[in-house]
Amino acid sequence: MQTKNKGKAALLWKFSRGFRGLIVLATAMTVLAVLLDYMMPQVVRVIVDSVLDNKPFDLPAFAVNWISSIGGREYLREHLLLCAAVAMAASVSSAICNFVRRTTMAMASEGMICRLRNQLFAHIQRLPYRWHIDNQTGDTIQRCTSDVEVVRNFLSTQLIDVVRTVVLIAVSMVLMFAMNVKLSLIALAFIPVTMTITALFYSQISKRFRIADESEGRLSAAVQENLTGVRVIRAFGRQRYEIDRFDEKNEEFANYWIRLSYLMAFYWGSGNLLCMLQVMVIIIAGTFEAVAGAITLGEFLVFITYNSMLVWPVRALGRILSEMGKTSVSLERIAEILDAEEEKDDPAGVEADMNGDIVFDHVSFDYEGNAPVLNDVSFTIKAGSTLGVLGGTGSGKSTLTYLLDRLYDLPEGHGRITIGGVDIQAIKLSWLRKNIGLVLQEPFLFSKTIKENIGAVLCDGEDMERIRRAASVAAVDEAIEEFSEGYDTVVGERGVTLSGGQKQRVAIARMLMQQAPIMIFDDSLSAVDTETDAKIRQALRENTGSSTVILISHRIATLMRADKIIVLDKGRLVQQGTHEELIRQDGIYRQIYEIQGADGEDAQEPSSAEMGGVQR
Repeated sequence: MQTKNKGKAALLWKFSRGFRGLIVLATAMTVLAVLLDYMMPQVVRVIVDSVLDNKPFDLPAFAVNWISSIGGREYLREHLLLCAAVAMAASVSSAICNFVRRTTMAMASEGMICRLRNQLFAHIQRLPYRWHIDNQTGDTIQRCTSDVEVVRNFLSTQLIDVVRTVVLIAVSMVLMFAMNVKLSLIALAFIPVTMTITALFYSQISKRFRIADESEGRLSAAVQENLTGVRVIRAFGRQRYEIDRFDEKNEEFANYWIRLSYLMAFYWGSGNLLCMLQVMVIIIAGTFEAVAGAITLGEFLVFITYNSMLVWPVRALGRILSEMGKTSVSLERIAEILDAEEEKDDPAGVEADMNGDIVFDHVSFDYEGNAPVLNDVSFTIKAGSTLGVLGGTGSGKSTLTYLLDRLYDLPEGHGRITIGGVDIQAIKLSWLRKNIGLVLQEPFLFSKTIKENIGAVLCDGEDMERIRRAASVAAVDEAIEEFSEGYDTVVGERGVTLSGGQKQRVAIARMLMQQAPIMIFDDSLSAVDTETDAKIRQALRENTGSSTVILISHRIATLMRADKIIVLDKGRLVQQGTHEELIRQDGIYRQIYEIQGADGEDAQEPSSAEMGGVQR
């Protein structure tokens, strides 16, 4: 736990770079404001004991000399407004110090949090694909918003309150002991009791807050999934189920916070009782001391004031520690993201020629120790040729593309993948992905215009001629022109305003803008009709030039013109050859060909029974 706390403190220290001067200034203003606050009761004491009464002035020599120079006690009695002016000056000075403290601390905290948000977002961009698969989007968003907000609140208010509380307690005890030791010891006796209750409270609040925070993450994830899958939910009439699921998670979240509130209510209630008891005891004991002459009336009034000023800082420790508990949990959850290992790009990586042959050499792969998804797969794709990939659901088709694009790295001893004779592990990651175009079966579109989505890969501004040409090859140009806003039509979140086929074709156009030497179509024509499929394939053959193309599809018609076709079954390569060669062989390819028909019009994704089983 100590190591973790050091890690959290180090994290805050790291982000405070450039703002430490502001934090020091805020701290100095806090100390000065506390000292000025303690001056006002002393002014009251002097007025009561030495102006209205006849006791000697108990003040520093320079102050006594100044009072004598203006006329002494009689002058002050005739000009009580002067005494009020001194108190007012101390109050105004304290207010100015508090203003500077709050503004400088706000500047420092907002600057630190802005830096934290930027680094969190940038770090998430560099995390490996596997990390995003293993972590729920809703929970990640919750850590980057709610947890960051908790840290922001602590930095802007509670952090400097820690300093203020410590200074208040220290100054109070010094001044109180200087006035009356007996009353000070009585006040001091309450502090260990209050601190013990606070420590017990802090030990519980952190654990309960983490449970509640994780519950909020699950609730956020449920909302995110619901909004993302809204069309599926409506299509299958699952609104009632989703409402019940949300109600269950929401009730769990509420119950955690209710339990947390019970704990906080007990703490605040018992704390308030102790505070009032301390004030009452001091008043009673102070009255006896004043009657006995051990303390003057002015000192008694000041002591009660200082006791009240001491009680509430000690009492505030509970609130501060409560916020520290929340902040500790939030920092830990944020640190879990920042500590996640980024995707590494070997600085010694080469920028290999991506127009060479692609070779899968005895490749085997599994997801985190599960059954193998690919098992000793070997094949070669000649540079500039087209490879067709056929396989049932979970046969490993998409995994081939993930490995080639290094979304997952091939473990050592599980074969190798080379491009132009160079192992892809030795190729600079940014260079590899820059030169591999990938279109997925379920493409992602941004909430921007169609023009911006297609031209997303451009770094030198819009090029409408290239955008239109890419859209034409993807057979989506005519569909776009039918929209009232044309290429300026705003695509809804995740492309929700477009049909499945239109989304796939816009994604294909976007990939074509990349002009990559290797192009992968991962079942990305599944949502278009066979006529459009044929148009796109014909246009691709005419426009891909010397690019190497990998076509993954469940349609024989999509694959039949490929230079080479491989068939996967349960992660193994069971057939390879041209279309003509494969239909002459007994095997899965000919079975699917006969089911779909020679032209592929009745294409269906092969079932597990047809493919001989299902593999992830």
